[in-house]
Amino acid sequence: MSFSRNVVTIILAESSLELVPREIAWHPSIKKWAARRGKNPTETLLDVSLHYHAMKKLRDKEKRGRPDIVHFSLLEALSSPLNIEGKLRFVVHTINDYTILVNPRTKIPRNYLRFLGLMEQVLKFGKAPPNSQEPLIQAVAMDFPSLLKELGVDEVILLDEKGIREKPIEVCRKSLEGGLPITIGGFPRGDFSSVIRSYAKHVYSIYSKPLDTWVVVSRVVSSCEELLRIL
Repeated sequence: MSFSRNVVTIILAESSLELVPREIAWHPSIKKWAARRGKNPTETLLDVSLHYHAMKKLRDKEKRGRPDIVHFSLLEALSSPLNIEGKLRFVVHTINDYTILVNPRTKIPRNYLRFLGLMEQVLKFGKAPPNSQEPLIQAVAMDFPSLLKELGVDEVILLDEKGIREKPIEVCRKSLEGGLPITIGGFPRGDFSSVIRSYAKHVYSIYSKPLDTWVVVSRVVSSCEELLRIL
């Protein structure tokens, strides 16, 4: 995996996408949901809307159990003209240090339950389809520093509500000119880890108030399309 300055790279970092941890797999709400779907509890995705009570004692619980954030963000990114024109690389890094590599041609299911099933398959088998030699989606155990090494970069642009105010199109310009991936938080609340912050060359905010992750993705993608004269 190499970084190209002709392609915008977006990393969705510390994303709230993970299988149910073993320490809460015994909880009735998790067992009931898994049984309804004919699966082992630890082979289903953690989802706070279903597992709120089970998650109460989890570490960093405020940042976990929101696979819908990844779902909406992937739909926004992969359906965009930027991606259709081959100018986008979208990488999902999860809160448990897995890196999910998505083929740009992948059609992400619009139905949420189908998306859950797809991601459960990816995290269980490491890829989808499971037996494919050229999978559309792969999951690799890879922390953030290792991901940057794979991309061939040492630093990133971090988007954070507490950062310096900057227009999205200028964020894209600095990304392309400096060869820096744009990193967006894939979690609902809380803060980036100190590890991720340590790799930020620039920390920018595109709005004065917090925005949903997929809205940030959408604004960044559309601004990059404008900069590259795709639209």
